[in-house]
Amino acid sequence: MKLILASQSPRRREILGRFFREFDVIPSQISEESNVQDSIADVIEVAKKKAWDVYKEHDGTVIGADTVVTLDDKILGKPKSPEEAKQMLGLLSGKVHEVITGYCIIHEGKEILGYEITKVKFRELDKDEIEWYISTGEPLDKAGAYGIQGKGGVLVEWIKGDYYNVIGFPMKIIVELKKLGFRFS
Repeated sequence: MKLILASQSPRRREILGRFFREFDVIPSQISEESNVQDSIADVIEVAKKKAWDVYKEHDGTVIGADTVVTLDDKILGKPKSPEEAKQMLGLLSGKVHEVITGYCIIHEGKEILGYEITKVKFRELDKDEIEWYISTGEPLDKAGAYGIQGKGGVLVEWIKGDYYNVIGFPMKIIVELKKLGFRFS
């Protein structure tokens, strides 16, 4: 069985590679934009679009995933500028937010859909910490303007739930692949 990751995320590639040695990475070409207003439905919809975009052109089991950060039911996507990252980090400072990843696995033409929610609390951040973190460049390609697995980990006070979900690839996906017959390497 051939396994395909429909994502250009190096973090998703790394996590999948910890469990399965052989897989292809074929990024989807679809937009991550969604017209759905519900954050869970939104990430599942985008994950489905990514997976089907790759599946229609390639044989194998395809994994699509999408991650968002939400605060007070508002989705915080990837910041488009350092200024937008600064605003997001200021909003998250001292508060609990949710990281939601939706996934779609297409296996033999059938969808397996799911999602994971992890709660994350940021420490109270001062202006200098926010400026320093933005200067690293790390927040600019990540939902919510931070990466817990990098320097952004220092911003976090605690998490409740799946750590790998905060990175963008929940362990539920790995478990589903094992159920489908893929063997850990």
